Amino acid sequence: MLGNGVVGILSESTNKWERRAPVTPAHCARLLRGSAKTGVSRIILQPSTKRIHHDAQYEDVGCEISEDLSECGFILGIKQPKLDMILPDKTYVFFSHTHKAQRENMPLLDKILAERATLFDYELITGDHGKRLLAFGKFAGRAGMIDFLCGLGQRFLSLGYSTPFLSLGQSYMYFSLAAAKAAVISVGEEIATAGLPSRICPLVFVFTGSGNVSQGAQEIFNLLPHTFVNSSSLPDLFETAVDPQVGKSSQRAFQVYGCAVTSQDMVVHNDPSKSFDKVDYYAHPENYRPIFHEKIAPFASVIVNCMYWEKRFPRLLTNTQLQDLIKKGCPLVGISDITCDVGGSLEFVQRTTSIDSPFIRYDPDDNSYHHDMEGSGIICSAVDILPTEFAREASQHFGDILSKFIGNLASSTSLDGLPSPLKRACIVHAGALTPLYDYIPRMRNSDIEVSSQTLQPLQAAKMKHTKMMSLSGHLFDQFLINEALDIIEAAGGSFRLVKCHVGQNTSALSYSELEIGADDKAVLDKIIDSLTSLANPRDEHVDSENDMISLTLGKFKENGTREENGVRSEAVVLILGAGRVCRPAVEFLTAVGRDSTKKSYITEDMKEEISPVHVTVASLFLKDAEEVSLTIFTSKFTVMFTMKEKLNGYLSTFYDTEQITEGLPNSTAVQLDISNEEKLHHYITQVDVVISLLPPSCHSIIASACIQSRKHLVTASYVDDSMSKLDESAKSSDVTILCEMGLDPGIDHMMAMKMIDEAHARGGKIKSFTSYCGGLPSPDAANNTLAYKFSWSPIGAIRAGRNPAVYKHDGEIVHVDGFGGIMGTLARIGFFNTEATPVLKDETRPTYRTFLLSLLNHSTKDSEGLVVSEKWIADQILSLGFCQEKETAIKTAKTIVFLGFHEKAEIPKVCQSAFDVSCLQMEERLAYSGTEKDMVLLHHEVEVEFPNGKPSEHHGATLLEFGRTEGTRSYTAMALTVGIPAAIGALLLLGKTVKEKGVIRPINPEIYEPALHILEAYGFKLVEKTD
Repeated sequence: MLGNGVVGILSESTNKWERRAPVTPAHCARLLRGSAKTGVSRIILQPSTKRIHHDAQYEDVGCEISEDLSECGFILGIKQPKLDMILPDKTYVFFSHTHKAQRENMPLLDKILAERATLFDYELITGDHGKRLLAFGKFAGRAGMIDFLCGLGQRFLSLGYSTPFLSLGQSYMYFSLAAAKAAVISVGEEIATAGLPSRICPLVFVFTGSGNVSQGAQEIFNLLPHTFVNSSSLPDLFETAVDPQVGKSSQRAFQVYGCAVTSQDMVVHNDPSKSFDKVDYYAHPENYRPIFHEKIAPFASVIVNCMYWEKRFPRLLTNTQLQDLIKKGCPLVGISDITCDVGGSLEFVQRTTSIDSPFIRYDPDDNSYHHDMEGSGIICSAVDILPTEFAREASQHFGDILSKFIGNLASSTSLDGLPSPLKRACIVHAGALTPLYDYIPRMRNSDIEVSSQTLQPLQAAKMKHTKMMSLSGHLFDQFLINEALDIIEAAGGSFRLVKCHVGQNTSALSYSELEIGADDKAVLDKIIDSLTSLANPRDEHVDSENDMISLTLGKFKENGTREENGVRSEAVVLILGAGRVCRPAVEFLTAVGRDSTKKSYITEDMKEEISPVHVTVASLFLKDAEEVSLTIFTSKFTVMFTMKEKLNGYLSTFYDTEQITEGLPNSTAVQLDISNEEKLHHYITQVDVVISLLPPSCHSIIASACIQSRKHLVTASYVDDSMSKLDESAKSSDVTILCEMGLDPGIDHMMAMKMIDEAHARGGKIKSFTSYCGGLPSPDAANNTLAYKFSWSPIGAIRAGRNPAVYKHDGEIVHVDGFGGIMGTLARIGFFNTEATPVLKDETRPTYRTFLLSLLNHSTKDSEGLVVSEKWIADQILSLGFCQEKETAIKTAKTIVFLGFHEKAEIPKVCQSAFDVSCLQMEERLAYSGTEKDMVLLHHEVEVEFPNGKPSEHHGATLLEFGRTEGTRSYTAMALTVGIPAAIGALLLLGKTVKEKGVIRPINPEIYEPALHILEAYGFKLVEKTD
């Protein structure tokens, strides 16, 4: 039995600070409301007083609270539970840390096996390309960076310097990640205006590693005024910053510096004639010597350690190296060891710190440790549970992904019915190891602890013939170790592990040394040949290097464009902005010229012009920019952005560029601030076409850079005055700026012009043209009183809906004052007022109920016994004249209750106006669940008159598109219908189909005819009808 429809949630017992939950109350509500589809009939939680979401919040959405989970078929948690919490014949999913035969967790695995239970591991739930779908790495990076900046302010104060960092708190002190980011932005604003003391500058942050942890840390760092420099430029940075007369610049510094380094910056080959080779280094680190302490550390103020490390690699810093650095006057103030690797790459880190006491001071002179900020030495943080500091967002992120699988796990009765990511993640089923993990007993029986430690060689296997062999690759996360061991055992041989170093994440390689034995030399030779074939497959259809192991080491493929004889053989497209729209565009373009299923997209006259396409995705905020935007309502932050002139218009929903390009080998993710003119021009000059998916206010900056570099540009936005002014300069530079290439504007223009041009070609005259277009929930997802949901921040939609509109109907001009119906009533009540609301200014935060009563002009003094029901709210709306129709008042009251404005929960401090509160509630209560889809509806109606008494014709054209799910990835209809047309625009420019230069729209046949053809070939249903 896998599941019986009853889901259990464990209470976390490993650490007092562990407040994360695998799913939030909102996730539970969607699972229970959609039980017919999800298969989840009940959810039972073990009680917890420290979980980020209180038990009552889960009960409010229909969950049950009980210590007893015996009725549950499927039970989930975050960390490993205590052994006595494992019940017989149940299905569990949590981070078990058992699939690499980790010795310390084998009792847990044995308990699972003994109880005939089933075990899934989050770490093993991966996409088709091997990338983990459930992880907290970026939250660790974010929290670790904020915590260290907080401590940095305290350390500088103890050294006699007051800095803006002093005003920053630890991550857990903020209500949300957005609020924490806002605080960092405030620090950055202070640095940008008042500066930092010259004696501590240049302030250089060195980031090690390039994975999720490093990206999360750099995401926070990027909120400060900063410049990233190459490691080779660090000496020059210090030379220019130093005044030879005083030893330091007498000027205050108004920015900080970042330097991201990887293994190639940390070591060099022992043989000076050989250059760094990543594969060789991972397999034979003994061939390399460390240089980090010589080339990089002498210039670092702060080291943010985010890299994966094993004991067979050189350390980042030894104690002796650190002592020498301090004696020589190195500016190092502290180290944030976010990896929390005790005894690892930083030798002096011999203990973890805690959220309660996140810093130690280490004095290299006498190798002593202190729990204060005063005195000599450096400060260090090494907290091992950082993601829980952002428990709310981490739980939301985790649950967004996990909830997509819960229905399968809760209702499936066999492994065969599960999607492939879940099948691969099942370590134990009904008390037996699954085939993918049957190597675990063999690893345990080898008498060697599989870890990242170098192990002592064992005595030779008791066979006549033996041979040592090293295997390197994704041995465990791609299950290649199974194939290798099967080959040995099937041939009648044996093996003994001499060394086994396990990569601790999906991007790190594992390395094993085996002593292989056989009584017959011919058998041994056959084993060697078979392993060599496994390492060097001739099959051209091997998916990726992740599916290979190495005996004879080869080269890694690097992201970037392919070159043949020094000539680039790929077209290159740069996409600016990593929002929801981006992924479909990237997938579409990277398939061109490579995926045979996409060949029909390209028209015959384009085939000779278009080569395979490589896509570079660039973004300023790598993730959660929308969360930041939710906090930037106050004038304080608006002023800051105006002063900096760099975030104007940027704040829409952005995703991690690595997430956008995940699994797409013909794409590259980079970070780019378009206000950095030099970097912007650098990236534009490297490509053939640019697509801007940034807000319209950014387009003129990008268009000017494209014109200067003579590169074509595509946008999905309307042509405004700033873009129109660039028309002549674009023409003179022979550049095409193709705008309005999305849905609306975009597909609507193209469908309309096709109908209109065809009517004109037949001598017709357009009598009337009516057009409707919008993004809506699909009918089964329109399950609230507004029949509407948001797939991103509601800010833009509400502001647009409040604006007046005008159109012409039957020769008459019709004016619309903005929202009508329910939304209009909410607007009149005051829910969308942007002025600071008095009740929200109080130090004591009001509840949503108090806020509602103030809007409805009801005194809160005598409201203790008042029942704020839908009927009472409707009556108030009518009596105050906010609405004249009773039915609308009742619907509005239902909406107010649905959005939670009658609840007694406290309003977050980030909300300063009614608009803030409304947006916050709408974003939470009107969000799509993991299984719900949106839809896009576009409909044109055209009446055509003909001369000479011919009858008039009524033409209709309709596009109806729903969100899609392909494998484990979901795409909104809006993202598809905006992203794909933009990608098609780039394709037309690459194929030289578009001849017109200047700032243009897709209203000419040379654009809309091939574009509509490709849209239909892609799968969009464009239906035309004539009456």
